[in-house]
Amino acid sequence: MKVYLGLGTNLGDKEANLHTAVQQINMRIGKVTSLSAFYVTAPWGFSSEHSFLNAACCVDTSLSPFEVLEKTQSIERDLGRTKKSVDGNYSDRLIDIDLLLYGDLILDTPALTLPHPLMHERRFVMEPLAEIAPKVVHPVLKQTMEYLKQQQ
Repeated sequence: MKVYLGLGTNLGDKEANLHTAVQQINMRIGKVTSLSAFYVTAPWGFSSEHSFLNAACCVDTSLSPFEVLEKTQSIERDLGRTKKSVDGNYSDRLIDIDLLLYGDLILDTPALTLPHPLMHERRFVMEPLAEIAPKVVHPVLKQTMEYLKQQQ
């Protein structure tokens, strides 16, 4: 299954954080088949003096969506992330890995919503995602990633 993940960091050695996350994804989730450029972006949803470095990657995996979620959260913890954003309260983080798309699966559970419900509203997600998956169609909005990026 092709899975698209969004990556972000705004603390420490940001480039190293993203490279380490990608290595861990490759080891624990599946083969990383594409990785976007790294994009410098402003914080979204909160104020911080630290800019973000964001990227997106595509992974071929045999894991279920919930197993991918568990593995991404485990990677975040192992790389030093101590808390997740809760109820829209965002904060600085060493690493953030968001499950954006799992094939064309549409899922809405308390633990996981697919596709990621806010991805199309976030330029820091859509820019790297459209770079590596311009023709992939959002399963709910029925628009390509390239088109959704242009709507930002």
